[in-house]
Amino acid sequence: MVGCTHCLSESGPDGGHTDPLFRRVLWVALLVNGAMFFVEIVASAVGGSMSLQADALDFFGDAANYAISLFVLGMALSVRAKAALFKGACMGLFGLWVIGAALDRAIAGSVPDAPLMGAVAFVALIANLGVAIILYRYRDGDANMRSIWLCSRNDAIGNIAVMIAAVGVFATSSRWPDLITATLIAGLSLSAAVQIMRHALEELHREGEKSTTSIPSVATSQD
Repeated sequence: MVGCTHCLSESGPDGGHTDPLFRRVLWVALLVNGAMFFVEIVASAVGGSMSLQADALDFFGDAANYAISLFVLGMALSVRAKAALFKGACMGLFGLWVIGAALDRAIAGSVPDAPLMGAVAFVALIANLGVAIILYRYRDGDANMRSIWLCSRNDAIGNIAVMIAAVGVFATSSRWPDLITATLIAGLSLSAAVQIMRHALEELHREGEKSTTSIPSVATSQD
């Protein structure tokens, strides 16, 4: 909870974060995720790794999420909650796609390049740990801010999983560690999507209740 009070003290009247530092942090996260997407998508094609491909698409999704977050930063809570709802839905669809692709690769696929998997996953882990550290203080904000933190946290966990999968592929000369890891990354995305969408729906519900209760007071003031 370190930095939570400071974080809330710099929020707008409805909880919208207006800290200029947060905007710069989002830009850094956007650039890092965009760069790592290109690195991993090329490496996944060269090395034939499904888990690297899953992680690359996760980087792409996160980059898009950071761009959306920058766009809605400082807007009304209802707008930010709707943005978080959209991001949660995208994460869920990504998770389902990866599971389907992993099943297809299980039927017809080759053994991926384990050393390349491990090396790229390690670079990705360093990148994600850096982003996670600068985002840590914002993990207890609204649904939109929480979605940003969850994305970064899940990426770091996913990178460690890919590194373990690389060891498994190298030791067994089998594609199964790679496919299992891709499925686990998809599971993380689905879990985070549920949390984000639930939090966003709760915020939209509260905002709807506020709007409903404010109507009688307005009518009374006009009388």
